[in-house]
Amino acid sequence: MSNLSRNLVGSVMVVGGGIAGVQAALDLADTGYFVHMVEKSEAIGGVMSALDKTFPTNDCSMCILSPKLVECGRHPNIEILTLTEVREVGGEAGCFSVKLRSRARYIDAKKCIACGVCAQKCPRKVPDAFNLGLNRRKAAYVKYPQAVPLKYAIDREHCLYFEKGKCRACEKFCPAGAVNFEDEDRDFSLEVGSIILAPGFQTFDPKVFDTYNYSRFPNVITSMEFERVLSPSGPSGGHLARPSDGREPRRIAWLQCVGSRELNRCDNAHCSAVCCMYAVKEAVIAKEHSREPLDATIFFMDMRTSGKDFEKYYQRAREEQGIRFVRSRVHSVEQARESGNCLIRYAADDGLPREEEFDLVVLSVGLETSPQVLELARRMGIAIDAARFAATAPFAPVSTSVPGIFVCGAFQGPKDIPQSVIEASAAAAEAASLLAPVRGAVARKPAETAESEISGEEPPRIGVFVCHCGINIGAVVDVPAVKDYAGTLSDVAYVEESLFTCSQDAQDRMKEAIREHGLNRVVVASCSPRTHEPLFQQTIREAGLNKYLFELANIRDQNSWVHQDFPEAATIKAKDLVRMAVAKVALQKPLEEIRLNVTRSGLVLGGGVAGMEAALALGGQGFPVTLVERGDDLGGNARKLLTVWNGDPVRPYLDSLIERVENHPLITVRKKTVLKEVRGFVGNFCSVLESGGNSEEVHHGVAVIATGGQPHKPDEYGYGTDGRICLNTELDEAVSNRRRSFVDARSAVFIQCVGSREPARPYCSRVCCSHSIENAIRLKEINPAMDVVILYRDIRTHGLRENLYREARRRGVLFIRFDADRKPEVETGGDSLQVTVFDPILQRRIVLHPDVLTLASAIEPRESEGPAKLFKVPRNPEGFFLEAHMKLRPVDFATEGVYVAGLAHWPKPLEESIAQAKAAAARAATVLARDFIVAGGVTAVVEKDRCSGCRACVECCPFGAVSYLEREGRCEVNQALCKGCGTCASACPSEAVSLMGFSNPQIYRQIDEALSA
Repeated sequence: MSNLSRNLVGSVMVVGGGIAGVQAALDLADTGYFVHMVEKSEAIGGVMSALDKTFPTNDCSMCILSPKLVECGRHPNIEILTLTEVREVGGEAGCFSVKLRSRARYIDAKKCIACGVCAQKCPRKVPDAFNLGLNRRKAAYVKYPQAVPLKYAIDREHCLYFEKGKCRACEKFCPAGAVNFEDEDRDFSLEVGSIILAPGFQTFDPKVFDTYNYSRFPNVITSMEFERVLSPSGPSGGHLARPSDGREPRRIAWLQCVGSRELNRCDNAHCSAVCCMYAVKEAVIAKEHSREPLDATIFFMDMRTSGKDFEKYYQRAREEQGIRFVRSRVHSVEQARESGNCLIRYAADDGLPREEEFDLVVLSVGLETSPQVLELARRMGIAIDAARFAATAPFAPVSTSVPGIFVCGAFQGPKDIPQSVIEASAAAAEAASLLAPVRGAVARKPAETAESEISGEEPPRIGVFVCHCGINIGAVVDVPAVKDYAGTLSDVAYVEESLFTCSQDAQDRMKEAIREHGLNRVVVASCSPRTHEPLFQQTIREAGLNKYLFELANIRDQNSWVHQDFPEAATIKAKDLVRMAVAKVALQKPLEEIRLNVTRSGLVLGGGVAGMEAALALGGQGFPVTLVERGDDLGGNARKLLTVWNGDPVRPYLDSLIERVENHPLITVRKKTVLKEVRGFVGNFCSVLESGGNSEEVHHGVAVIATGGQPHKPDEYGYGTDGRICLNTELDEAVSNRRRSFVDARSAVFIQCVGSREPARPYCSRVCCSHSIENAIRLKEINPAMDVVILYRDIRTHGLRENLYREARRRGVLFIRFDADRKPEVETGGDSLQVTVFDPILQRRIVLHPDVLTLASAIEPRESEGPAKLFKVPRNPEGFFLEAHMKLRPVDFATEGVYVAGLAHWPKPLEESIAQAKAAAARAATVLARDFIVAGGVTAVVEKDRCSGCRACVECCPFGAVSYLEREGRCEVNQALCKGCGTCASACPSEAVSLMGFSNPQIYRQIDEALSA
């Protein structure tokens, strides 16, 4: 393809409707671009829609995903094209011509009302692909209960009419006349400025492994099948049941690395990166689902839990949940003759053969690219790497080999949900930078819905909507009883229960009920307001109600999840919570929001790679940026690195990056500068910078915190007492400078997990294993005869980094494992160092005499406390910044308008920092692209007649929103600055301060109702 086209098109095509595609589409649509989302199946949602729960918070997967899907489905700038595939791509970056084919649904999506009559009347049952064939569905079907769009389809391959020319029962009984057997496949074309590929992955099919007997034994299932067993919408309704006889298993085994890290029996040399954690998660959740004590055992080689808080989850599973972890190599799975159970034969860590019997075996299958996606890549001319993923460079992690076409999610390489979401936003940033001159050119303005005139004085007519949340609530709480009870409460005019209240059809029914029954207030009894309140507020707003005439009773997190062993008491509590919510919302009045202008510029804190990439991504979209670096130079930790994991040198990239930043017309660089003060709020921040005793005010609408990290300086293993003992970054420097004592060494030892995975730092630093192996290979390249030994607890070379591990072993690098309670011992002082380690396989102490000892030390956050206080954003106990939601908002803070990237968020390799920086810029651009922001709503207000002027509210307000009026001797709240935390209201001794939406009368009424039971 040629250079950038002069005729830019202001729309983007996103291929794939999984979480990565959805995130990319939403970011672009919110920034001012029109998005065509192409999904080959009947509905968006992807693999995440099939999962039961996510870790480490154990959120219901569909509960956190559904609001995103619904938002995507009703966004005016997103067109969802289901049952559609890309046939051909022509053109160039900025102006692609795409030919597509849409397969016939045989049900008119515009007419379908999702009543399900077609499926009820259909006589033909077929294996349910969504449940992986564990149960059966009808030939007329909907993909899953919360599908977006929630439209039925007819399976042509199994429909009796298409097979035999008769039946058509669905057509006869459809009340909407939506069935159309004359429907045909349709070819059409689109012109788009950029393309984002997010087609996802397929799981490895273990049928090719005869050792596991997956295709022969019904009680050997895959991890995805087990997810469906656990799911409320799965074949057993979320009840733990094995396929052979429906009996609840008492012993379950997980076998790791099935179809991953394997070259002998399949061609998947890579580590699939997610299998260890999803196995731990499934084991924990299985224990929650089991009515009887469950023995859960995970057979593994290396436990790879290197994501944010993953190590903590792993340790809790082992120590608190009683999950058993067996380091081993599994030989085979056989069937026990008498019981029909599964007999696992394996070699234990000590090398001795053992066998154990289990009721159910779960194969933790790896991730790979499907043949259909590889064909799609061929049609687009996308380069594919040796592992059959989209080829990208570490310094451009979401750019394919074709300019203007970007990639995110598991097609770029195996990864978990947070990283997929990060890359999706990063791809959106790249597409937005490409098309910045035509931002808003074809975007549609959202339709304004007239708000009903409600003064708050008319009699309340409250609608109560109670959610089963699958079995999350319904398996514990008697939902029909709660619904019936709600109908007896004063002011309640309508009550309804739903399997999933957050689903698209339930949202549509809610709007219809508001209009039909004249409801002027709404209560939803379901899950967390943190994830779902905005969704429900938007729904009632579309029905004409002020969005604040809403209350959410959390009968899941605060009830069914914590009282799952006491269903009767949980039902009583659910009634109490609903009664309190109804009492509160009855007193609720409409609240007003004010519109404020947006300062369309950004502030980036930190001049490392993450900070510079974020600044460039914002500047590339046309927004001015101030980049603040407290040091003398830009570059951060990257200055100390030789290469990235695949061998590409860092220095040329870094020099080019610094040059582009310093010469960018929209980027102002401030070195030797510190942030001293921050005032304001999203869209309207004012920061005070100080440099050399001089202060400068910078006005900006958003901020990106990329203050970086630093290596931990250990006080063990002799570090700092002997020049032959160094850290990995110091070894990089020594090799780069060709220091003779290092490059001429005859032997070298690396010790892993120095300061990591210990009580003071209970996390994996993610990069250490790869970095040590890189340096081990580097030393072998310098001197192939050098003896190189790596002492480790688990080798964590995730994804394609597994190639490094294999290459190191091929070159003769030795790996010796040690246990945390028997760490290596180091003695200095002689001609050579002495390292003693206990080998658990040999069951003996091994003494090594290296010339060089390298310590893979932990990564710690750098200078995070100051920015945290100034921007009022949280940190975790280890000092890393805490994102708004680990899975779906991994670069956002709860404080709107502030974002995080790089090592300040969590230890990560360079390419992940680059992707997160671009993601932060994409999220920030959704604010800067707005015409205005809204403030107000739930804010504090001072009743001046009751205010004594004590200033308690002024002193306690964390946002500086309350001021004292000297002339009046009273206090006043700035609604634009107020965040509605309620601190001032609780501190006021005169009850002169009231939080709108949480007024004292409302709170007292709730308390009265709680005590009236």
